[in-house]
Amino acid sequence: MVDSLFLTPPSLANPYRTYTGRCAMRASLCLAILGSLLALATVATADQIGALLTGYEESPSVSTTGTGVFTATIDVDGDTIVYTETYSGLQGTVTQSHIHVGQLGVNGSVVIFLCQTAANPDPTGLAPQCPQAGTVSGTITAANVIAGSTTTQQLQAGDLSAVITAIRAGAAYANVHTTPSPGGEIRGQIRTIAK
Repeated sequence: MVDSLFLTPPSLANPYRTYTGRCAMRASLCLAILGSLLALATVATADQIGALLTGYEESPSVSTTGTGVFTATIDVDGDTIVYTETYSGLQGTVTQSHIHVGQLGVNGSVVIFLCQTAANPDPTGLAPQCPQAGTVSGTITAANVIAGSTTTQQLQAGDLSAVITAIRAGAAYANVHTTPSPGGEIRGQIRTIAK
């Protein structure tokens, strides 16, 4: 009997042995792949976004010495955007600052107030007051999103997800409005700068 085991190929001597070994190996491989995917999923990071604001990004362009920087972090879940906007050298009184949905060189709807003034209040009442120069910071949630004024853009109040999608697509910009440039004195297309 012992001799017959050595002469018989292993798959014939115990047909379940090879099959069980293959199943165990496949199961181990599947578990390793699933474990790797779970590990990658937990490494998800927030998007870092930003824009450099100049008069030459406005449409039409504005000749100004004013400049600005917009930086923000979109949280991993897409529920909040924490931002800072700094500007200086503007040619007149700051009236408001926003995020608009619009591609480079095209004016689009205001969807989020970054700061407000008494003359141009944020309809949600949530934006901080605009400094005349310096830095303004805040946290954006769905409650900050107003309906876009251009109906064909189909931007609804409270739809932060649509705004984040536009930002990630490079179709949103930040700008600062002033009395001599009511359409905006400085503007910058928002881009993802790190993940």
